Amino acid sequence: MKLIKLIANLGYGSRKDVAAMFREGRITDVHGEVLYADDKVGHDSIHIDGAPLDPPAGLALMLHKPVGYTCSTKDPGRVVYDLLPPRFRLRSPLLSTVGRLDRDTSGLLLLTDDGALLHRIVSPRARLAKVYEATLAHDLRGDEAAVFASGTLLLESETTPLAPATMAAVDPRHARLTLTEGRYHQVRRMFAAVGNHVEALHRSRVGGLALDDLPAGQWRALGARDLERLFEGAA
Repeated sequence: MKLIKLIANLGYGSRKDVAAMFREGRITDVHGEVLYADDKVGHDSIHIDGAPLDPPAGLALMLHKPVGYTCSTKDPGRVVYDLLPPRFRLRSPLLSTVGRLDRDTSGLLLLTDDGALLHRIVSPRARLAKVYEATLAHDLRGDEAAVFASGTLLLESETTPLAPATMAAVDPRHARLTLTEGRYHQVRRMFAAVGNHVEALHRSRVGGLALDDLPAGQWRALGARDLERLFEGAA
């Protein structure tokens, strides 16, 4: 792929914009030597304004989503792409969220521009476990874990029961849920079905990947080992 197209596809600007960057000497190699549009160099050898080029197509990253952001490119309010470099939303192929966390839910969110990886993660066959921490309005009554594990719980307006889910009571108003499916507002609707209300919700893990010490609002690119960990224990 020619350098102008490569750099434009990473969201740095139109091809015309990138051509101008070459003319201005802003695109160099790792030693600061000016590159030209017809040079043949590897991705890792390219710097723009002294900074390494963004990761190539096939990017996957994890984001610690704060409350108040939506998983959208069009919402008039705050969106998760506001937490990333502005050019990331201009990449081609598109950098998409892997599923969604609603505005009032915080925690681990995955994004990728790799369509095959996205479908592998969200496929029901993968059965990737997702762990949520739920803060509740009322004390647990004691039978929730059995109800959620039964495989018979039917949410309002649905005709198919939920797959069995695991729940552990951390304290009377804090529950840890592990799900292998991802229906709309599932955790909130599960607790509503047993007469409770979720006041705060946080996703701490997807598959074998956890947020660890990643601060709220921060992100990091995933490497090969991270992706292996993601699918550890998957079906």
